[in-house]
Amino acid sequence: MNEIKRYGADVVVESLVNHGVEVVFGIPGAKIDRLFETLEHPNAGQKVPKLIVTRHEQNAVFMAQAYARITGKTGVVLVTSGPGVGNLATGLMTATAEGDPVLAIGGQVPRKDLYRLTHQSTKSTALFEPITNFSSEIQDPNNISEIIANAFVAANGAKKGAAFVSLPQDIDDAEVDTPVLPVMPEISMGSANDRDLNWLADKVKSAVLPVILIGARGSDDETVIALQSLLKETQIPVVETFQGAGVISRELEKTAYYGRIGLFRNQVGDKLLHQSDLVITVGYDAIEYEPRNWNKEQQLNIVAIDTFPVQIDNHFVPQRQLIGKLSEILNALKQAIVGYQLGSNSLETLKALKQQLIASDEPNYTPAVDHLNHPLDVIRALQSHITDDMTVTTDVGSHYIWMARHFKSYVARHFLISNGMQTLGVGLPWAMAAAMVRPQAKAVSVSGDGGFFFSAMELETAVRLKLNTVHIVWNDNAHYDMVKFQEEMKYDGQSAGVDFGPIDIVKYAQSFGAKGLRVTSPHQLDAIFDEAFATNGPVVVDVPVDYSHNAELGMNLL
Repeated sequence: MNEIKRYGADVVVESLVNHGVEVVFGIPGAKIDRLFETLEHPNAGQKVPKLIVTRHEQNAVFMAQAYARITGKTGVVLVTSGPGVGNLATGLMTATAEGDPVLAIGGQVPRKDLYRLTHQSTKSTALFEPITNFSSEIQDPNNISEIIANAFVAANGAKKGAAFVSLPQDIDDAEVDTPVLPVMPEISMGSANDRDLNWLADKVKSAVLPVILIGARGSDDETVIALQSLLKETQIPVVETFQGAGVISRELEKTAYYGRIGLFRNQVGDKLLHQSDLVITVGYDAIEYEPRNWNKEQQLNIVAIDTFPVQIDNHFVPQRQLIGKLSEILNALKQAIVGYQLGSNSLETLKALKQQLIASDEPNYTPAVDHLNHPLDVIRALQSHITDDMTVTTDVGSHYIWMARHFKSYVARHFLISNGMQTLGVGLPWAMAAAMVRPQAKAVSVSGDGGFFFSAMELETAVRLKLNTVHIVWNDNAHYDMVKFQEEMKYDGQSAGVDFGPIDIVKYAQSFGAKGLRVTSPHQLDAIFDEAFATNGPVVVDVPVDYSHNAELGMNLL
């Protein structure tokens, strides 16, 4: 009986399986076809991840990114050489900026052709060096396993992000007998040192109005458990960044939650930070909401709790940094400040701010046109249909500002936002990944009509996979409205480059085999959502929206 040959592709697959990879996303091509053949037609007894074939490489990365953000595991994407690799750039840049561990493996021409003007030859590692944590090309079949292992380590470091591995075709095809390396145990971080913890505890005890500013890195499961335990003990107010959404539970909302901050400095959370005499950032990254906005006057006393040293700038100079495992630091802090209570004046301040936060969720004007829906009414209707086990993703556009400010989420990483890069097109593929990872509950995406069509071809993938998704499209009649209203504020009512042609969203959805629905009157909003959420499989809802009051989003800045 002939011994089964083992190729580079088999080593890649074994390395992925060893690292716990259960699903990969991608599109094949000639330079990486053996790897795809191995995934689709494994040898008897060979374990392989599930392959999800997408309609565009960029969307494959978005799905891998959402998989990573939701599960905490590494998302993996596989593409071919040349344009296949090039289409990864936006997704990998977004993953790195927003702290999501993603491994991309890209096909490459055979090694002998690397420096020739050969079909699809690209210096891909150079392309990705500035936008990933790791970028390397495999030059020897015996090094496949070690390079992939190092890519996983880099993607899952103290600051998570993307890693890229270039796989030349002859490496993919090479016969290999080198065993796959065992997976290295995860590096365990401890708490910050006792001196710094005692110092911070004293700062909290002497503070009049301390505030916790929670960022994206503070939204993992262990950190959220530790944070909520701390808040039950001390009732310190919390402000979320957009990507920190959901860290405050329903139980703690009344006492701890004071809104989100981002983009424009005019939110209740901004007001609270402005009045605080101690701001404790937890897992906060400046790319989420620049310190020059929330600390414009440079007067705030800041302490940073994080997994690695923060980037210092003129508006972000922490008095001290506590570096280590966030959950352990928060647990230690809780023990050190047991019994801390806010004073009566601070409680009155918080009471007034809470009333402003509640009032901000209520529309105080009517749509300019009768058949259009006010953004807050759309959010209200959506909120009434969402349960805590559902995942909601938002694309980027005017709707994203309304959603980030007003949509309530009570479970971390169940409301996904792209705020580091504000990448257009993430909403639909992110929801699709959520439906794969959390099949017991609906996954919902919210997009504008502009962003929806950046990735709308993936409706075919959603239909093929029978994903249980609802895609709500805020339709403002063919504008890039987030750009439009900000240009109008900046240029005396003028805008440029923001108009495009209309597409019938319902017919478009139906052409893929998805269900298409349209809200033709605000009175239908709840009934249409009822039908959408009662439907199995992909549904797309066209919601005509009134953005005539968008300029108010950027007014009354502190």
